[in-house]
Amino acid sequence: QVQLVESGGGLVQAGGSLRLSCATSGHTFRRNGMAWFRQAPGMDREFVAAVTGGLVTIYADSVKGRFAISRDNAKIMVYLQMNSLKPEDTAVYYCAADDDSRRLGRLPREYEYWGQGTQVTVSS
Repeated sequence: QVQLVESGGGLVQAGGSLRLSCATSGHTFRRNGMAWFRQAPGMDREFVAAVTGGLVTIYADSVKGRFAISRDNAKIMVYLQMNSLKPEDTAVYYCAADDDSRRLGRLPREYEYWGQGTQVTVSS
């Protein structure tokens, strides 16, 4: 059974930092693209960042320069370092994994496996 479990969310003041982690089990995702998405209340789930097995990364424009995605292929862990957080970053953050190792997508429908989410709240 494939499982993705996020951790590291919480409450932080604007300008602060958080580091999210995503632990995987039940599947070898070493070559697969993995991503972070977020969803604020009443909004669609939106792309944040993604990384290939070969460590190529892509980011949403809204987080470029502030967030950094990384992965540990030995542990099959994915991380999201979030710096200079803003109130508009408040959302539930989800880890996702793609079953197709040939692509790195920005759309939720391109990812087959999802975690349960972790809440990030940034106060002003």
